[in-house]
Amino acid sequence: MPSYQIGSAKAEYNADGFKRRETLITQFKNRFSTYGYEQIRTSTFESYDLYSKLTGTVNKDDMVKVIDSSGKVLVMRPDVTIPITRMVAEGGMPEEELRYFYIQDVFRSTASTGTKESTQAGVECLGNNRPETDAEVIMLAIHNLKELGFSNFKIEIGHAGFFKSLIAPAGLNPSEIEQLQSLIQSKNIVEMVPFLEQLSLTEDLREAMQAIPMLYGTPREVMQQISDKLLNEEMHKNLNNLSEIVDILEDYEVGEHIVLNLGLINNMNYYSDIIFQGFVEQVGHPLLMGGRYNHLGDQYGVDLPAIGFAMEVDLLQEALVQKGQISEVTMVPQLIMTYEKSKQKEAFQTAQFLREDGFTVRIFPESSAVTQKPIDIKITLSESVNTITTEEDTQTFRNYQALLDILKQNGGK
Repeated sequence: MPSYQIGSAKAEYNADGFKRRETLITQFKNRFSTYGYEQIRTSTFESYDLYSKLTGTVNKDDMVKVIDSSGKVLVMRPDVTIPITRMVAEGGMPEEELRYFYIQDVFRSTASTGTKESTQAGVECLGNNRPETDAEVIMLAIHNLKELGFSNFKIEIGHAGFFKSLIAPAGLNPSEIEQLQSLIQSKNIVEMVPFLEQLSLTEDLREAMQAIPMLYGTPREVMQQISDKLLNEEMHKNLNNLSEIVDILEDYEVGEHIVLNLGLINNMNYYSDIIFQGFVEQVGHPLLMGGRYNHLGDQYGVDLPAIGFAMEVDLLQEALVQKGQISEVTMVPQLIMTYEKSKQKEAFQTAQFLREDGFTVRIFPESSAVTQKPIDIKITLSESVNTITTEEDTQTFRNYQALLDILKQNGGK
C-alpha cells in the first residue's frame, strides 16, 4: 500500500499535491453527507490497553507505540473503527441508527516497510443489522468511485463467516489457521493441496477448503458453483445473506461492478458477516475495504451491530494521477505588489482591501528581488505613477476603485 513514511518529502506533500488532495477530501465529505453521515474525529494517541485487550483487531506488533511523560504506553491511531465503536458503546446501545464519517490518518509499523502514515476516508453505520443498510453502504463506496471518474472497477464481496465455518470443525491450531488463510487469500492451490493432505480432515471438508478460493466471479456464476460446497446450516445462512444483498444492489443498477469472492478474508478478524474491497483497473491493491462487524461491541459489553468501510486517500490520489483522471491544479494568478518607501502605508491598505475582496496578494518593498509566475499580475506603487501589469498590457490607476475595475476586466472577482 503506497502510504508515506512519516516525515517524507514525497511530491504529494508539496503545495499542488496538497491542493489536489484537499479537493479529493472535500468531495468525499460532500458525498458522505448526502447519505446522512456526520463527521467526527478520534484521538491521534490512544491508550495501548484500548487495543491490547481486544481480540481479532490490529496486530500488536504493527502498532506505533510511544511513552508519555508519566511512563504510560500510548499508540498512534492504528485503526479508526475501534475507537468509534468504543465511543458509541460507552453510551450503551443507541436508540437510533448512528451514521459517522471520518477523514483521519492511521499509523502502522511493520518490519518490511517501517513506520507508515496513511490517510483514510471512511464511514461507520452503527445500530442496525439490515441487508438494505449493507447494500447502501456498498452503494456509497461505488458512488464515490464513479464520482472520481473510475468506470472499470469491481467491488469484491465475500463473507467472513465462510472461512470461520470451514475452520470450526477442523480443529486447527493458530499456526495452521494462519497458513491456510494465507493460501486461500493468495489462491495458491499448488501449495494448498499438500498442506491440506497432511491435516486430519474429512474428505468433504478438504474438498470444500480447496474449492473456496476458486469461488470467484459474477454472483450468478458463484451461486451455481457453490451449492454442493455448503457443509453446514451456517454456510447456507451466510450465502442467503449475500444473495439478499446482491439482489438489493441489482436494484441500485450497479450489478456490473459486483463480483463475489468467497475466498476473501480480511486481516481484521472482528468482521462477522459481509466483507468487501474495491479495485480499479491496472491498480493491484484494494482502494477501499470494509465489512460488517456485529460483535466488536461485545468486547465493550454492548450489542452493537455495525458496518463500515475505509478508502485509502493517498492510494486513490496516486491511482487518479496515474490514470490521468485528476486534473493539474488550476494556476491562479497572484497579485505581486511592490512599493516605494513613501507609498508603504498606501500599499499596506491597498493589499488589505484586495485580500478582503478575495485576491491573493504578496507585497514587497521596491528593492526586493521578487519571483513571479508569468500569469501573476504586478502592481507597482510609486510617487510618480501607480501601474498594474498583466500578460496583455500595463495600465495606470489613481485609486483603489480604479484598480479593482481593471482587475475585474481581467477576470478578477
